Amino acid sequence: MTKNDPLDSFDWSLTTWEGSRREQLRRWAQLTLEEIVQAQEEMADLSERFADMRRQTRNPDVAP
Repeated sequence: MTKNDPLDSFDWSLTTWEGSRREQLRRWAQLTLEEIVQAQEEMADLSERFADMRRQTRNPDVAP
């Protein structure tokens, strides 16, 4: 690695499961209430779309 290598300044603690989770919580804490509600609504919509896709494939190995 060279002196100006971006890997030298990277926070490698974010690459662990615990570090990743901590970073998620830090970013969520910076959101406004409106942004949090909007994100949760989008996640619910996405979850429903995935459920629809599962139902359409009718894979017997996947729980309904």
